[in-house]
Amino acid sequence: MRRFGVAVIALGLGASVFIVACQPSSSPIDIYSYAGRCEVLKDATTGHFVARDVIGYTASATQGAATRFRLQATALGRYLLYATNTEMPQVSVTGISATKAPGPTADWRVTTRDHRLGFTSFSNGKGLSVTTGGRLGQAATTESRWSLVPAEGCASFPEVQVSATGTPFEGASPTAQVKGFLDAHTHISAYDFLGGKFHCGKPWSPYGVTVALKDCVDHEPNGAGAVAENFFNTGTPVGTHDTHGWPTFAGWPKPESLTHEGTYWKWVERAWRGGLRLLVNDLVENRALCDIYPLKQNDCNEMASVRKQAKDMFALQDYIDAQYRGPGKGWFRIVRSPAEARKMINSGKLAVVLGVEVSEVLGCGNTNGTPDCDKAQIDRSLDELYGLGVRSFFPVHKFDNALGGVMYDNGATGLLVNVGNKYATGSWWQPQACPAGAKEHDNSPTDIDGNQAVLEAVLGEKVRPILNGDLPSYPSGPLCNPKGLTALGAYVIGGMIDRGMIVETDHMGVKTRSQALDVIEARHYPGVISSHSWGDMTSQHRIQALGGVIVPYGHEADEYVDEWKMARAGRKPGTLFGTGWGSDTNGLGAQPEPRVDAFLNPVVYPFRTFDGGTVMDRLHSGTKVYDINVDGVPNYGLRPDYVQDLRDLAGNQIVTDLSNGAEVYLRMWARAQAFRN
Repeated sequence: MRRFGVAVIALGLGASVFIVACQPSSSPIDIYSYAGRCEVLKDATTGHFVARDVIGYTASATQGAATRFRLQATALGRYLLYATNTEMPQVSVTGISATKAPGPTADWRVTTRDHRLGFTSFSNGKGLSVTTGGRLGQAATTESRWSLVPAEGCASFPEVQVSATGTPFEGASPTAQVKGFLDAHTHISAYDFLGGKFHCGKPWSPYGVTVALKDCVDHEPNGAGAVAENFFNTGTPVGTHDTHGWPTFAGWPKPESLTHEGTYWKWVERAWRGGLRLLVNDLVENRALCDIYPLKQNDCNEMASVRKQAKDMFALQDYIDAQYRGPGKGWFRIVRSPAEARKMINSGKLAVVLGVEVSEVLGCGNTNGTPDCDKAQIDRSLDELYGLGVRSFFPVHKFDNALGGVMYDNGATGLLVNVGNKYATGSWWQPQACPAGAKEHDNSPTDIDGNQAVLEAVLGEKVRPILNGDLPSYPSGPLCNPKGLTALGAYVIGGMIDRGMIVETDHMGVKTRSQALDVIEARHYPGVISSHSWGDMTSQHRIQALGGVIVPYGHEADEYVDEWKMARAGRKPGTLFGTGWGSDTNGLGAQPEPRVDAFLNPVVYPFRTFDGGTVMDRLHSGTKVYDINVDGVPNYGLRPDYVQDLRDLAGNQIVTDLSNGAEVYLRMWARAQAFRN
């Protein structure tokens, strides 16, 4: 679009006003609009173009000979200049050279002044310039001497395909009842978990999928070094796996692969296009296991990790905005209130709620029976979490802490977590026989005694002192955690209610959960949830009676159907019923395997989403083509296929209830927010 400046002269009192001149002026350059576009680079001071030659890049070419660049956004206002030969201009000690490796040296920040562009190296801060010999070079400061001219014939930057055709559905108005699926429990930011070297791959990289979806260095060459991955999968640290991620995905992710990335942003995009409209991302950490695990690069302090992960989630939002050509234009929107979430969903976007799932939340560990926090610290930490955008969290997770007793783990995960409990609190888990007549019980822990060698193989030498002395062997169940909700725990729940935050009851031991619900019921507070099947039937009915939400873990389809039926049977009369899934992706939770009887009633591709507006075909990621009947749900992009599988198993009602999930969560959250002081 072109604008025209109008010059006027007033010729004294009573005189007419004459239009003297109309000068054309260009519209401001939108530096975000270049994302994904094919352009040639022009030196506006000389009229010449940039082209690759045998020694680097000349800035003396004609437009016809110019190199075609695909502008691949690395962040808002930053780009790689990706050419057809997969090379990119980069800064180097010799000036400007070509590289095939996307990274900071090939990353350019674009600015605009006087209707020209400047390119500044993200790596060294120098500007893109032209030497006296007419070649690309570097200048100490940014020179606004460039322009970009549309072109054709550019190569496509490598990327996962979403394999979905159609326009994402929107609501009738910003305040209308929403439709769409709910994931109440996942971990997009878990790549920072346990010190940042436990998890392999990332949900995004500024430099694309080839950088984001690589296996851990310590897993190479054939997965033999992946002792934790092997332990989770087989119960022994010995094993191998194919380490290829992009582009073949021959080795990972897989449903049973617990240390590999499953929420790459394009996979999440496919889930959004398939109907997902509300996602709770739990910022996750475990200080004790992070301390013990031998490989790390990040601070193990849980609150430090929460701060970093919250920052990273906003960076992901900005990255997706960059791909969609401007701030706020992306589909991934972090929200702080139910009204904001409703507005985003009705505009067709994905509302993302930040939660926290750590073991010493608010700094409330418990060392040898002594709390590591007090009420003043709790208040400060609650306010900090709220300020970070966190709206839900788990008061108790994995360990007995200063707030209450935990629901035990068992198996391989239970062994590791019990070691962490000993390290963090000074005590092993100490279950007892459940009280006479108890309707519910906790999980029975796995014996530590007899598993010393395997624990040392997984956790390294640092675990040896922890394994000295008497080691627990547990009686047969049913067993219960005798530790209940503490006075500080009740204070935290009261503080959450006063701030309108959602209380996550999963991972609380039966006694702690019951006592926590006593506190919540006394205030008639609806902001309570079981987000991934770690509750019990008694507490489930109490949560539903309060107006809270029950969300089953997103595991094998037939198991999910059974839990959906139980939740539906307990729904509160006279209220809208909806549910979702708690995928726990990246959270050391196995994902759905393919149904063993899928051949009898397979998902048929392509299929339409529940709203009828989008056609979903088999997911293409690099050279890998996924089919839920064969692959299960190895990555988040198969969640729409999972819903279709549920429809095939249980009929349309289950999909209707899932499509009400986002609305039911928003209503619960809005009622909770009314309690905010």
